[in-house]
Amino acid sequence: METTTVGKVLVAAKIENVQDLTRVKLGLLAADQVRSVEVTDALVDTGATMLSLPKRLIAQLGLDRVRSRKFRTTSGPAEFGIYDVVRLTIQGRECTVEVSEVPADSPVLVGQIPLEALDFVVDPAGQKLIGNPEHGGEHMADLF
Repeated sequence: METTTVGKVLVAAKIENVQDLTRVKLGLLAADQVRSVEVTDALVDTGATMLSLPKRLIAQLGLDRVRSRKFRTTSGPAEFGIYDVVRLTIQGRECTVEVSEVPADSPVLVGQIPLEALDFVVDPAGQKLIGNPEHGGEHMADLF
């Protein structure tokens, strides 16, 4: 019997400030002034719920804290900030999601909400994201 090694899934992601994108549409900001970050090593974490960023990236994006929320963590319950909505782009697919804060030494975490919005599933053996096979790999959403 062959053993398959399953490892972590890392993806490239672009994260943009939605308020800046709106200002561009209104003609109040030049497109090259949109605050954004690009990472090559965002960790896909199916145990996480949200898109989570370290505080330094939240600051770089200029996001405002909108509320706090309790989370279950490996260290026990903790309260973290929830920040403005961003546009997340992975493999050419885009969605808008709120951001939760994670400790400074944490990687960018892509949790279940953005995975669902982007219509991706994890291929653990291939260590990659793939388009949802239930939708023929196409970016699609369910309305039922």
